[in-house]
Amino acid sequence: MIPISILDLATIGEGRTVAEALNITRITAVAAEASGYKRYWLAEHHGMKSVASSATAVLLSHIGAATQSIRIGSGGIMLPNHAPMVIAEQFGTLAELYGDRVDLGLGRAPGTDQQTLQALRRNNNMSVDQYPQDIRELQRYLSDKASPILAIPGHNTKIPLWLLGSSLYSAQLAAQFGLPFAFASHFAPDQLLQALDIYRNQFNSSEQNPRPYTMAGVMVVIADSDAEAKYLFTSVQQKFQQMRSGANTPFPAPVDTMDGRWNASEKQMVDHVLQFALVGTKESVKPKLARFIEATGIDELIVSFPIHDTDARLKSLTLMAELRDTM
Repeated sequence: MIPISILDLATIGEGRTVAEALNITRITAVAAEASGYKRYWLAEHHGMKSVASSATAVLLSHIGAATQSIRIGSGGIMLPNHAPMVIAEQFGTLAELYGDRVDLGLGRAPGTDQQTLQALRRNNNMSVDQYPQDIRELQRYLSDKASPILAIPGHNTKIPLWLLGSSLYSAQLAAQFGLPFAFASHFAPDQLLQALDIYRNQFNSSEQNPRPYTMAGVMVVIADSDAEAKYLFTSVQQKFQQMRSGANTPFPAPVDTMDGRWNASEKQMVDHVLQFALVGTKESVKPKLARFIEATGIDELIVSFPIHDTDARLKSLTLMAELRDTM
């Protein structure tokens, strides 16, 4: 079985505080380490009432201090929001604190709306061509090469970089740079297989990565019964429905049924976006998981657990690890 990692958003559930969400993230990371997951990544988003991982590097330090061996990292840092020097210093600090278990996954989406992007005080008028330049600049700061500008901490940490994306552009860029590539199929399924093919076919070997390495994401809700799993899954179904309408709300508690809560168009949209989600028992999820891994040929799977209840989330994490160990 390929390695499995976890992607988290430090989800702020309905009826919970930000402090509670951050504490749940710490608890989840500790449980992930105990269950043998490879990485625990956090994603940068801003201005969302359901996401508490906006200060990604700060929260990664919180997780690093609570764990011993699991890799920690970003999935990802939205590089256009930041000066590369700042990211080099932040993640360089993480590397000095927690050693050789820090990953730096990069994306080019803003992770927010235009007004919030302005408030981040980063020039948002740059062309797409600036993103590759920023990656090269970041690589220089993290390398051992002499430079008139030094990131301290950061210099000579050689933190592994990943490129993340949901498009063919990201696949091409990851291949060009010879970097590992993670595709966001947990919410953007359409170009998954095409992007992976492009990445593998165009991959340029690099010193750090002599061969292509791929990861893809899925959402996972595993419970003792299919009915319970479907009930828990209504939280993320509601969330995507709300996002489509522009609503900014905490992560919803589950409901008995989605009937009457969405129209046919909304249901079709949510079902399409979440088509790779694994929802059910270990037994019912197993064949779908096997088909996904076989179809994609990925080297690693990254999963998120969009579950409102903490105990149910931790149980799903444990059941997924048990499923992994039977394959």
